[in-house]
Amino acid sequence: MTETSKVKSELQNKSICVFCGASKVVDEDYYDLARTCGTALAERKYRLVYGGGGVGLMGTTAIAAHEAGGKVLGIIPEFLTEIEDVLTSIEHRIVDNMHDRKHQMYEESDAFIVLPGGIGTLEETIEVISWLRLHLHSKPIVFLDHDGYWTPLVTLLMHTIEKGFSPAWVKEHIYHVHRIDDALQMIEAEWANPSHKGNIQMTDIDLV
Repeated sequence: MTETSKVKSELQNKSICVFCGASKVVDEDYYDLARTCGTALAERKYRLVYGGGGVGLMGTTAIAAHEAGGKVLGIIPEFLTEIEDVLTSIEHRIVDNMHDRKHQMYEESDAFIVLPGGIGTLEETIEVISWLRLHLHSKPIVFLDHDGYWTPLVTLLMHTIEKGFSPAWVKEHIYHVHRIDDALQMIEAEWANPSHKGNIQMTDIDLV
């Protein structure tokens, strides 16, 4: 196996978690973004890991990836199985509660893409950013929208840095793009040149 083939094979074993909304009442262009995301993951042979529901952007992303021939794993707590319509044609895992869902989504993934979503999407995303800040992982995190949906949140995150409540190095690891190709390029670049964020040893710059 050539070095290029080896790298390609390793990338095809990667999984990307997509956080996104389950609302059914959003504009159609958000669904288009979700379809584009799911299809792109499948075309690049990345497994999609997501929250297991069949509604909203969640279901749209999963169906697009599945229909494009991609691998998909949905992880959903028991109490949401009827509310969020589990897609039985897609591999899914039913867990006891929301904490188990988030933990297993994290464990199964090598990177995170954040599509537009609501309170649940915010909560999932902030948690993995918090773990990043604490050096508990070095998995890339990319906000993806086509219309600046995430600009207010990214601005707030930068504000916490400017005011000294978050360390400056966090700024270098929060990405916000408008195209799925750009999101995947950033993720692949981080995979190719991983940082040392996973080192739990704190330095002076972290003591804020």
